Amino acid sequence: MSTTLKVTQFKSKNGSDRSQLDTLRSIGLRRIGQTVEVKDTPQMRGMLHKVRHLVEVDEA
Repeated sequence: MSTTLKVTQFKSKNGSDRSQLDTLRSIGLRRIGQTVEVKDTPQMRGMLHKVRHLVEVDEA
């Protein structure tokens, strides 16, 4: 059974480069304050690491 992570965007994506914008979109985040639940996989951890300055991650 894999665990899930709650990911919340808390900073604006303005000023981010194209790859960071694409990463936020693939995570499912579109606006500040939005929260999504994602599976805890190595690929997702890498994506979250790339935008760690824009999001807050909690275990669900």
